Amino acid sequence: MNRTFISCGVGIIVLAVFAMSSATAARRAPEFAHDPYPSTYQPRPRTDTLIVDVTILDGAGKRIDSGEVLMRDGRIVAVGHGLDRSAATVIDGKGRWLTPGVIDVHSHNGTFPMPLTSLELTASDVAESSDPNVADTWIEHAVNAQDPAFSAALRAGVTTLQILPGSTPLFAGRSVVVKPVPAVDVPSMKFPGAPQGLKMSCGENAKSFFGEKNKLPNSRQGEIAFIREALVRAQDYRDEWRAYSKGSSKKPPPRDLKLDTLAAVLDGDIPVHMHCYRASDMVAMLGVAAEFGFHITTFQHATDAYKIVPQLKQAGTCVAVWSDWWGFKMELLDAIRENAAMVDAAGGCVMMHSDSPIVGQRLTIEAAKAAAAGRRIGLEPPPEHLIRWVTSTPAKALGLATRVGTVASGFNADVVLWSGNPFSIYSKADLVFIDGALLYDRAAAENYPRSDFELGRSEIGSAP
Repeated sequence: MNRTFISCGVGIIVLAVFAMSSATAARRAPEFAHDPYPSTYQPRPRTDTLIVDVTILDGAGKRIDSGEVLMRDGRIVAVGHGLDRSAATVIDGKGRWLTPGVIDVHSHNGTFPMPLTSLELTASDVAESSDPNVADTWIEHAVNAQDPAFSAALRAGVTTLQILPGSTPLFAGRSVVVKPVPAVDVPSMKFPGAPQGLKMSCGENAKSFFGEKNKLPNSRQGEIAFIREALVRAQDYRDEWRAYSKGSSKKPPPRDLKLDTLAAVLDGDIPVHMHCYRASDMVAMLGVAAEFGFHITTFQHATDAYKIVPQLKQAGTCVAVWSDWWGFKMELLDAIRENAAMVDAAGGCVMMHSDSPIVGQRLTIEAAKAAAAGRRIGLEPPPEHLIRWVTSTPAKALGLATRVGTVASGFNADVVLWSGNPFSIYSKADLVFIDGALLYDRAAAENYPRSDFELGRSEIGSAP
């Protein structure tokens, strides 16, 4: 046989195989969790800083008395005693306390106007309520970066916020994580590399809103059926894209932005933060999550969480709660002030949240109130544990546990120097650092930029 013919034939086969593999490689499923709107955040000017002789609550469960923290190039590089003072600006922290920056896992800043007015609902962009499934919406497209609530939160020691959509839809859309720095646009505030979340809801809100408009769902069982049906479609959508990317299907499925988000949830690439109050609702949704193989990262509000700690622990689901909100809707009637302390004492994962620009300026006081309720029934979390409810635990829920929420070497230098114990109503945030840059100094507050909307008016609802 002619060797030239054989070699040519082999070459043709190799080329054919290469062409087939190249065609298959080009058939890729979309990156369902892809964010085409990158952060443009840039750290502010900063200097190496050493804070000395300060009481440190590190966010990991330790208290260090008369401790020292060294920040360099936007990172915490050392924590302890006797650190080198030769190449840093030294701040005397005697009599003061230092903690990680406060993290608000559930904020509506930039979408609910502040100060609140009687027109707040018509002025609000907090939720797209045209359909029970608006998983294709992204709350960052509605945020007004110049909302005064951001600077008020910063002055109260908040250094990271997750802005969530409202809870009228069952699938309410994607969240965004931001730093409360002065800015005129959202990309300048976005926390680089922070995962988006999906806000979901259950219970009264959706069934009441859509039921009143003679739409579906109008009952709790209708809500679950609607959610399951949407997740079945998302499974099929993901399978169709997988088949196309493997070459099993010649034509790509039509893109569906709602199903992109839900497919990313099923893949574990977008965490779920679910508005839910009642124990029975939370257990029902944990069942749906188990059926479809996704994880509910947090239940938001979770006023009945104290009833179902074993189920929450088994699922690895945290709860984000208030200290004492009660009675403004039927599903809150079993809310108790001891909720957070009881969940924590039973080994559950608990954190505080705001859901309000007013509460968002007082998250350490929210934690203090919840702890006080615990003390009345014999539960006494010490300050070094309590600080986790507003720092390292929400950092974990946001997928940022190795970057913020803890005062330790290698972490972002997001720290707050408080005038005293941060759980005292009399203590204020004296200095607030984000990525090692001093963003707020209470002693020179007039030197820091404020939103145009704050000019010429006194603060309303803000911590003095």
